[in-house]
Amino acid sequence: MAFRSGAALTVLDQLVSDARHGVPVRLLANRLALSAATATSKLEGRMAREADIRDAYHLAPPGEARGPDGDLLAFWREAVRLRLNRPGEIADLIGPDRAEDVAGWLVAGQDRARTHGALAGCMAVLRAVLETDDRAERVACMLSDVVLARTLNWRAVLSVTAQRLPKGMLRDLTANGQEAELAVQARILESIEAVIRLARDLACRAEALRAVAPKLRAKGSDAAVELFLTEDAVAPASMLSPRIRGTTIPMTDRAARRFCDRLVELGVARELTGRSTFRLYGIAP
Repeated sequence: MAFRSGAALTVLDQLVSDARHGVPVRLLANRLALSAATATSKLEGRMAREADIRDAYHLAPPGEARGPDGDLLAFWREAVRLRLNRPGEIADLIGPDRAEDVAGWLVAGQDRARTHGALAGCMAVLRAVLETDDRAERVACMLSDVVLARTLNWRAVLSVTAQRLPKGMLRDLTANGQEAELAVQARILESIEAVIRLARDLACRAEALRAVAPKLRAKGSDAAVELFLTEDAVAPASMLSPRIRGTTIPMTDRAARRFCDRLVELGVARELTGRSTFRLYGIAP
């Protein structure tokens, strides 16, 4: 397990740390946040579908409640934007009443990672959190991701831990010792290997999108392309119009819809919902 996880993490580290591989890391992180939200919905007993979680987050009107599914995705999206050198941000995300606990959990995980490897550090923080509160699965998995990112000196958190963990396996982790720990490590290793495949796939999709960018003649097309390289789902009506998100570049609603449809025609994006209205587009699979 130590050998396989070390090899897999070396590959993933190279993919996300070396820009020459062309992996759109922010897009990868956002895509993993959606997957983690879907996985933790199951852990928490709600069983929401990925499409429902994505819709709840992206289609909620500004200023209105997203509901539990949208809030769950918001949690994971905030997690992948944490600045790892600012522990206060981590405590704020979980809740100020847990600030001291969070510091202790992370220290335990990082100490274990230094002596026994990255996945052992993940196990230490998972166990520490769940022994305190056996219903805090999302917090446990998120802090495990933080330990992994800090151990590998990543700039961003990647939501790896939660992807393939059933509730029963997490429950066993606090009761059955080493055998349960190895089972959880094996599941996280499977997730890491899946993330490697996803990173390579997104690098290919990003390259294809950049290749067709010169054919896009809409005003602000370069900025819109960059948005597709960071967001796994783009809502034309709110993220491209009346201004392209993150810029001051204007784009009409009609131009935004035509831009997205043009990307679909060129084979570098797809419509994600199957609806005729309230559409979302993305290059992520």
